[in-house]
Amino acid sequence: MTSSSSREVIVEADGGSRGNPGPAGYGAVVLDPVTGETLAEAAEYIGVATNNVAEYKGLVAGLKAARSLFPDATVHVRMDSKLVVEQMSGRWKIKHPDMKPLAAEAGRVFPAGRVRYEWIPRERNKHADRLANEAMDAGKRGRQWEPSDSTAALDTAAARNAATLPPAPSGPPGDATAGAARARAALATGAGTTTGADPSGDLDPGRTGTGPGAWPGTVAHPTAQDDGLFAAEAALTAPASGDFEAQAGALAPTGHAARTHAPEADAAPAGAAAEDAGPETTGPGTKRPRTTRTTGPGTAGSEATGPGTAGTAAPAVPGQGWSAGPDMSAPATFVLLRHGETALTPEKRFSGSGGTDPELSAAGLRQADAVAEALAARGTIQEIVSSPLTRCRQTAAAVAGRLGLDVRVEQGLRETDFGAWEGLTFGEVRERYPEDLDAWLASPKAAPTGGGESFATVARRVAATRDRLTAAYAGRTVLLVTHVTPIKTLIRLALGAPPESLFRMELSAASISAVAYYADGNASVRLLNDTSHLR
Repeated sequence: MTSSSSREVIVEADGGSRGNPGPAGYGAVVLDPVTGETLAEAAEYIGVATNNVAEYKGLVAGLKAARSLFPDATVHVRMDSKLVVEQMSGRWKIKHPDMKPLAAEAGRVFPAGRVRYEWIPRERNKHADRLANEAMDAGKRGRQWEPSDSTAALDTAAARNAATLPPAPSGPPGDATAGAARARAALATGAGTTTGADPSGDLDPGRTGTGPGAWPGTVAHPTAQDDGLFAAEAALTAPASGDFEAQAGALAPTGHAARTHAPEADAAPAGAAAEDAGPETTGPGTKRPRTTRTTGPGTAGSEATGPGTAGTAAPAVPGQGWSAGPDMSAPATFVLLRHGETALTPEKRFSGSGGTDPELSAAGLRQADAVAEALAARGTIQEIVSSPLTRCRQTAAAVAGRLGLDVRVEQGLRETDFGAWEGLTFGEVRERYPEDLDAWLASPKAAPTGGGESFATVARRVAATRDRLTAAYAGRTVLLVTHVTPIKTLIRLALGAPPESLFRMELSAASISAVAYYADGNASVRLLNDTSHLR
């Protein structure tokens, strides 16, 4: 055995709370870095506490266990708590009064120069997690954890093997982990592709399934090569019901202008667009029935407003399909740019408007430069509007610097507030708030734990923002630098798709999508999740 003066050990620690706050416990294990042998274990039920308090107490216990074995050792701490790792590494400030004394206690166990911290995914921290759960189980029985009762060490070999594997995808919808990894690799090497189809964080979890609320495993998305998709002047030769509809089987675009005065219906039937429920309201005390246009054999040009009223004139609404009269004016074209990566993006953590407002990572800054170069080459962007969050403003600034444009900040483009889920992975939310998560997946009206925003709330905000911007930028091509949920919502509304379609779109970091909005209320989706500029 090497001497303690040159000995290095690994400490893995975890903590949990069944309720946050609720009955809590921690677990910690000291491992040999070469053999993976378990050198010491510690666990304790600590009563009612938060997850973060339990995680810090696990860290302290693990460090003390390592010191009792090898007082002069160097320590490699591995935890799946991003908060603890970043705070103990000195990169994040410690603001919560409950955390400060625990962090200080952890810092006194070993000199700072002999401890280094690494974040690992939960799948690689199973030993400590098992110990923490054993401690909480013991507390539930009115006892304390006893080493003789533990079976956590039986998982040591499996945990050690899992540590050599890439982290399994699990996270909020939108972060296409494998695609993001390819993007980073391509930016580093100057080759490769990022347009593969993976489950899509700011917001897709890595499970597969079908039906409302199920997360798709693989969805193919086209990557457009035609620069005309961004050009406003293309509308001069293409009506609203042009090539996009022909390729999509004459899918009827959804009007937006006539809905300005009516909020989106929250309780649309599954499989139906919320916008198609009921009559449209155009002002106080005035309602009009929808006009149905029929274009089949023998009925060309006829209109019906209800049973027995065929051919009766009615107020016009945006035309549907090929029967719509062409709008030859230039549309307001929104080029939708998702911001570049932050430190949370590849870890597939919920990152909305209610969290820490992270900056772009080094990879994210490279992505922002790459998309700026691509948009400068196209030469069609006339205005730039950004979400107020830092990651978007940094991305927008990179593009604005290349194009010589100013950036306007629009509050309505901010990401969803994910409440207590901010900073957590999908798996962590599933473990800590299973009932809330199930409700959120099942209904667009359900909000995340702790007072976050529902998708229905976000849709109303985004639709109102869309209407303001289309009015302000009619006939112009505008870059909107925003987030996963606002972009997916704009696409969903343009297609008239149901709310659950949000879970069936991939949206990679620094990807480009595009929607054109015409004066008659028609919308045309022209591009989705293009990452060719990251190759």
